[in-house]
Amino acid sequence: MIYLILGLFGLYTLEFGVVGILPMIVERFGISVSQAGWLMGLFALIVAVLGPFLVLLASRLARKKILVGALLGFSVCSVLSAFAPNFETLMALRVIPAMLHPVFFAAAFSTAVSLYPKERAAHATALAVVGTTLGLVLGVPLTTWVGARISYEASFYFCALATAVAALGVLIKLPDHPRAAPLSFGKQLAVLRSLSVWLAIIATVLVFSTMFSVYSYAAEYLKTQVGMDGQTISLMLVIFGIGGVVGNLLVGRLLSRHLVVTAVGYPVVLAVAYLVLYGFGSLSWGSMSVIVLLWGAAHTCGLVVTQVWLTSSAPQAHEFATSLYVSSANAGVVIGASMGGLFINAFGTTGVIGCGLVFAGLSLLVIAWKALAFGDAKGLPARA
Repeated sequence: MIYLILGLFGLYTLEFGVVGILPMIVERFGISVSQAGWLMGLFALIVAVLGPFLVLLASRLARKKILVGALLGFSVCSVLSAFAPNFETLMALRVIPAMLHPVFFAAAFSTAVSLYPKERAAHATALAVVGTTLGLVLGVPLTTWVGARISYEASFYFCALATAVAALGVLIKLPDHPRAAPLSFGKQLAVLRSLSVWLAIIATVLVFSTMFSVYSYAAEYLKTQVGMDGQTISLMLVIFGIGGVVGNLLVGRLLSRHLVVTAVGYPVVLAVAYLVLYGFGSLSWGSMSVIVLLWGAAHTCGLVVTQVWLTSSAPQAHEFATSLYVSSANAGVVIGASMGGLFINAFGTTGVIGCGLVFAGLSLLVIAWKALAFGDAKGLPARA
């Protein structure tokens, strides 16, 4: 499991790490910040649009081959990116990792779940999400630190090393379990006929919009509304990440025992975290540490809650459902960040809190609809 976690950390560092070296990229290639932003935008767009179809195409391959091959692909593209002679080449080198992202992600989580008894599937998912959490929260500052302290090229080598070590670990340590006969493309696509699945997809988009309408502007909020300097903000984001890791592990246990109640309650918990941030945010290091720790826990729990909520709606096609989750999550990130920006333009930085609360309310409505319409998360009709 440790190498799957490391691989997910490397993947998310590859995807989001460019944020930390964006000024270096702008200066190196003589481009605008908005142009450099397409390094993330193109990546997310490819994942959101092509993810489910790429997972379908790879569904007949052995998971171990997918995992090792994708990790080596991430590593090679990272090394080549360090030597990209121009911005166009750097952009092109993002395409292959973006296409491998949903395939690796689906295989990694399906493998993680297969390593545990069925009743501990949510716990296995929570453990794997630790890798994505560390990549999201620590990958960016670590990439920034490596780039600033060593070199621009070294920031890419850092990601290449993480994914190469993960590939070697998976190759050596992961057993060669024979894969069950894959479902036909038609049977996998058939899950899209389920209203339960579509409600889970919509809920995932809305929950990620709730999360990233605020988190995308976390540094700006802490600077302008709380008055923190850059060094303190960096420390707060580390505390945010610690809260996220702890929250993931706790919510995994809750989901195993009370899936529907946990899913319905999640938007409420996140909304409360936003209200606490808005109402009690201050320059007091002690109080803000607690607030940010709780915010990080509430925020990052959404990764596990939405994934289990969606994949449990289509257990017969777990990997395809996971790809739907990846696409939905990326769509939610784009929508949330965009809407958060619009709310800032209209209401100032505090507008992101209002934006997050609106999306939290919509998330609650859709999750409650699914919970009331279906007897369980697997889409069985509710008993009268």
